[in-house]
Amino acid sequence: MRNNTTIFLVGNITEINCLTALNKLKRRIPYGWDLNIYRGCSHNCKYCYAIYSHEYLGEKDFSNIYVKKNIVEVLDKELSSPNWKREVINIGGVTDSYQKIEGEMKIMPEILRVLIKYKTPAIISTKSDLILRDYDLIGQLSELTYVNIASTITTLNEDDRIKIEPYASTSADRFKFLKEFRKTNASVGLHTMPIIPFITDSYSNIENLCAEAKDSGVHYMLTGALYLRGATREYFFNFIKNQYPEKYNYLKELYKTGGAGKEYKERLFSNIVNPLREKYQISNSYIKPLREKLHM
Repeated sequence: MRNNTTIFLVGNITEINCLTALNKLKRRIPYGWDLNIYRGCSHNCKYCYAIYSHEYLGEKDFSNIYVKKNIVEVLDKELSSPNWKREVINIGGVTDSYQKIEGEMKIMPEILRVLIKYKTPAIISTKSDLILRDYDLIGQLSELTYVNIASTITTLNEDDRIKIEPYASTSADRFKFLKEFRKTNASVGLHTMPIIPFITDSYSNIENLCAEAKDSGVHYMLTGALYLRGATREYFFNFIKNQYPEKYNYLKELYKTGGAGKEYKERLFSNIVNPLREKYQISNSYIKPLREKLHM
């Protein structure tokens, strides 16, 4: 046993048996629980904040995937408890539930059936159009309770996107599935996070994202500048040195600490993000749809 999991090696995939499916969070707005089917992720996003979490397993390579094989049974037991209050569960907050391995494992449909069984609200975030496989189940859940479908999209420039998020779905495909889920009762959100200085922070890039968001009918758009901490910082700067060497010194100067300076962020939001959100009339509130659905 190690950290509440039993570990078995199966080829290139590590299967684990979890003792708990839900992780209770200290900060309970807008959700109080987190659920992750996998540990590690195959998207290989260069800004991934969750890289540090593999240290918990004594693992350095975040692309090595751990699968919680018994998570459906454990979740069913937890939601059947008389103490369960049908609080909102955030699915895929650390690792993407629709990454490549899910195409083989098919765990998410069973997770969704458990949520339907107990009428439990959920937020599902993904960078993969594999989520469309479960369109009917998500639609069914959205008829019973609050469901939010969100996707992180940082740029419409595919050359940059392939470098930054090499194994995620294209940005165009992500907007397509957001538009599809707009036809259900689910709320739909765009997460333009992180905005990467000198690469994805241009007026034209943010405007293109806002235009697509408007066309997709998203309920809200969340934005945030790149933040670098722990193992992510070294990983990101090694990537910049290799793929954007001309940006390296500028970014090093800007990121003397974990975040970009106050002056940069004020300029980004006052000159670009906020005026464009206002121009395209896109809300920045992800709480409003939840309150309307759950009568909070």
